[in-house]
Amino acid sequence: MAQLSDDAFAFGGELMRIEEGLALVADRVPAVAETEVVPLTRADGRVLAADLAAPIDLPAFDNSAVDGYAVAHASLAASGETVLPVAGRIAAGHGAGHAAGEGVAVRIFTGAPMPVGCDTVFMQEDVRVLDDGRVSLPAGLKPGANARPKGEDIARGTRALPAGRRLDPRDVALLGALGVAEVTVRRRPRVAVFSTGDEILEPGRPLAPASLYDSNRFSLMAMLTRAGCEVTDLGILKDEVGETAERILEAARGHDLVVTSGGVSTGEEDHVRAALTTHGSLAFWRLAIKPGRPVAMGVIEGTPFVGLPGNPVAVFVTWAHVLRPLVMKLAGSAALPVMPQTVVSDFAYKKKTGRREYVRVSLELRDGRPVAVKYPVDGAGVVTSLTRTDGLVELSEERTSLAPGEEVAFLDYRLIL
Repeated sequence: MAQLSDDAFAFGGELMRIEEGLALVADRVPAVAETEVVPLTRADGRVLAADLAAPIDLPAFDNSAVDGYAVAHASLAASGETVLPVAGRIAAGHGAGHAAGEGVAVRIFTGAPMPVGCDTVFMQEDVRVLDDGRVSLPAGLKPGANARPKGEDIARGTRALPAGRRLDPRDVALLGALGVAEVTVRRRPRVAVFSTGDEILEPGRPLAPASLYDSNRFSLMAMLTRAGCEVTDLGILKDEVGETAERILEAARGHDLVVTSGGVSTGEEDHVRAALTTHGSLAFWRLAIKPGRPVAMGVIEGTPFVGLPGNPVAVFVTWAHVLRPLVMKLAGSAALPVMPQTVVSDFAYKKKTGRREYVRVSLELRDGRPVAVKYPVDGAGVVTSLTRTDGLVELSEERTSLAPGEEVAFLDYRLIL
């Protein structure tokens, strides 16, 4: 498991900018060291532990990219059509046979090996077959056309995939094409997840007065699982300092990361910060972000800890900008920046300087341009503001207002889930 010093996240400022938080994660959180070998059928979503070199050339031999006729380009007339006899036939999966040489054509099919001496393939629809069996080939085809040379895709011994790449179906296709049956990947990060609060109830139980059903724990577990983690559900922590401290300590000893939601603000019943100082250190930083300002990062017996806000929308926003990058670092995954899309705003908005704000919006296509339409309710506890929108408009720390018709940065939910 990743082991950090107690002061790994020490920070003395009042409000931390998002970039400062990401720098802390990048500089101080090591990747999970353990690796395992998995078959290709289970490689999707796993993080490659080391560079993978191509064990063969791809393709492994010169072959045809089309159904048609293979020739030596030197056999073709400088202008006009060329008529050649057909010297043989090669299907995919069969050897090229004897050398063809100049002055003949060879019937060939997609994926079949090129005959020795041939370097160009005419597509069959461009060729006229004469009554005597010869073929008439049109002028103008360039040397090497429709032929795939050995190693054109990737040469043997060159890097096929880099360490830290989270494998996806495209990568699995490449590995299969290279004949790789199994790969060495990093162990999945083990993450413990709690919710906190006397008012929080498990779904399925009768709803008591002044109680709320838990949603944060389930959204966090879903996002962590999608991110490639092994997640342990540790239920709900009641608002009691001693029990909270012991449960978090126990979780830290068997996991690479502990995550809670709620209990990290400044209220008298917010006990997570106090609990952490019992067995570790908590550099509490109020992130310069809205929604999601109360965020805590710390260390307990060498295991990183993240305490997220209690409001569902704030949990989602801080997942994108705090927890997701931390999980990627633990997994050993190369950081992939979330590239925003430029859209047009159809709403006005005012904000304070010094913090980055995220506004929930839906996209509409108007006159061929995507337009951001603000959700009518702003509250960070409004879960439907996530299910009925498409993403977040990002407003920088320096910006104080937004007018209809202005261009803004839009983050699609699909990029951060």
